[in-house]
Order: sequence, then C-alpha cells, then structure tokens
Amino acid sequence: MSMELRSPIAKVLVVLACLVVVMAGIKSASTIMVPFFLSIFIAIACSPIIHWTGRFGVPKWLSITLVILLILVFGFLLAGLVGQSMTEFRENLPEYRAKLDTEFSWIIEKLAQYNINVNQELIATHLDPATAMSVATNFISGMGGVLSNLFLILLTVIFMLFEADSIPKRLHIALSDPDMKLKHIDRFIRSVNSYLAIKTVVSLGTGLIIGTWLYVMGIDHFLLWAVLAFMLNFIPNIGSIIAALPAVLIAFVQYGLASAGMAALGFLLVNTIMGNMVEPRLMGKGMGLSTLVVFLSLIFWGWLLGTVGMLLSVPLTMVVKIALESREESQWLAVLLSSAGDKKERA
Repeated sequence: MSMELRSPIAKVLVVLACLVVVMAGIKSASTIMVPFFLSIFIAIACSPIIHWTGRFGVPKWLSITLVILLILVFGFLLAGLVGQSMTEFRENLPEYRAKLDTEFSWIIEKLAQYNINVNQELIATHLDPATAMSVATNFISGMGGVLSNLFLILLTVIFMLFEADSIPKRLHIALSDPDMKLKHIDRFIRSVNSYLAIKTVVSLGTGLIIGTWLYVMGIDHFLLWAVLAFMLNFIPNIGSIIAALPAVLIAFVQYGLASAGMAALGFLLVNTIMGNMVEPRLMGKGMGLSTLVVFLSLIFWGWLLGTVGMLLSVPLTMVVKIALESREESQWLAVLLSSAGDKKERA
C-alpha cells in the first residue's frame, strides 16, 4: 500500500506524529539524554579555550586536562559552599520562623486598623522560610541529580573535545549537501559559544553584585543567594525572580519590611541593568528568538528535560530554529520563532 504525502495537511500530521514519538522517547530516556545534552554544551563552551591555548603551542591533551581540572575545582567549591550554607540555614530555621511570626503579627495589626482582616496562619503557611528555601533546594537537587553522573559527563566532554577537529571532515563526507548544512552547524556553534560566554559573564557579574549588596545589608547566607542569582540567571525571564524570593524573605525575617524592600530593590536594579542594558549590548541580536518563544521554550524544555532543560532552553530552541531554517518548506516555522529584528532582516 503506497501513500503519497503531497497534501500539506498530511505532511503536517506526519511531522507532528513523528515529533510526539521523538518527545516521548526523549522523555522516557531523560536520564541518558540530559547528561548527553549537557556534555554537548559544555564541550561547545570549552572548545574556544582549547583553540585559544593551541595558538600558544599548548598541546591539546594538556589544554583539555586543565579545562577539566578547572571544571572539577569550580564544581567542588560550589558544592561545598552551597552545602554549608544550606546546613546553616536549616539550623537557623526555628529562629527564622519565630521572627517571621512576630513580623506578620505586627503587619496584621496595622492592617486591622484599616478594617483589612488577614488570616495570619494562611500567610505564614505560604511565606514560611522553609517553603521559600524549597525553591532553592529543588533547583539544586535537580542539578545534583544530574551531577551524580559527573564522571560520565566529563568523560563524554573529554572525548568530544579530542574529536572536535575531525567532526567537520566527517560531516563533509556524510552529508549530501555539506556546504549548506555545515554553514548552519557552524552558525549554531558560533551562536551557542557567544550566548554561553556572554551569559556566563553577565550571570557572574549579577551574582557578585547581588552578593555584595546582601553582604553590605548584613543578610544571612549572602553567598548562597549570590550563587543562586548566578545559576538562576541562566534561566530566561523567571530565573532572576525565583532567585530573589528566598533572599528577600530572609531580609524581611531578619530586619523587617524596609530591609526586604531594599533587598528587592537591589535585585530589581541589578537584573534590570544587567538584563536590559549590559547583556543586549554585549549580545547584539542575541539568539534571534522572540521573547514569547524564549518563555514558552523555558516551560517546554523544563517539562521535557527538567532543571537542565530550563538552563539550556535557549540553546536547544536555537537548534530547532536553525534546523527549520535549513529546509525551505519549514522556513516559515523558523520565522515564527524569530524575533522582530530577525524578521526585518529576512525581509
């Protein structure tokens, strides 16, 4: 039985059915796919360092060894810092709860003077420091689950870095139209390299400034909140908001409403300046994705791949966009994913 898929509707249905099968496969094999995707993007991010050191005559094996050691040292320092801060937080939790009840009692009394009646128990349940901390804990736990495969990830990264130079040659042989396809692949790698480098610098600056701001204010566990601000800044749109919640609540518990307002103002100013002024200036057109697509991709990849999917939502969506651009019949979908500036450029 033969069937010609010349009808556009039939093609769309077949493509959608294939996508559902692929997504179901990725979802069921997420324990394998997540470390693999993470390895690819770590290798892409590290490859410019390998090429740069190669210009000075440093052997590739030595460059890769130094990069892996740097990743390990940074990872262990970060894990130790976060673990210590979370232990201290749990020890101080009863004190925070008592202070929070006192602050809420004062606010509720003031509101009652204006005939605004609020249920203190309900508010205390939703704004419990442990609840706010669970946001950070869940995120770090998600990363910890992935990092349990650290040896596998690093081993994969090492093999990828060693074979990075030979991959283009093999693609030339494997692809029937290599020039066009390699152009898209090279563009993707350049875009991801640029995105990851700039996002890392901006996130590091955000974490340092936030940490300094909270240290000057005397907020407990300011290093933990700085690390969260750094890591969650990789998550578009909502990452900076999630990072601010526990720090602002701790400021409220420690010093009251005015201090919480100052902490929130610090997060707002830093993320506004870094996200709306510094990052666009460094990134230029960025990844060429619309804001709505970035937000929806965050939800989709987070559902499909968990915490790592949220961190890599922009690069992964860029992969889809470039893949759609490579075929004439799917270019209209790539235009839908593009930002307004990218559309004008196409026109």
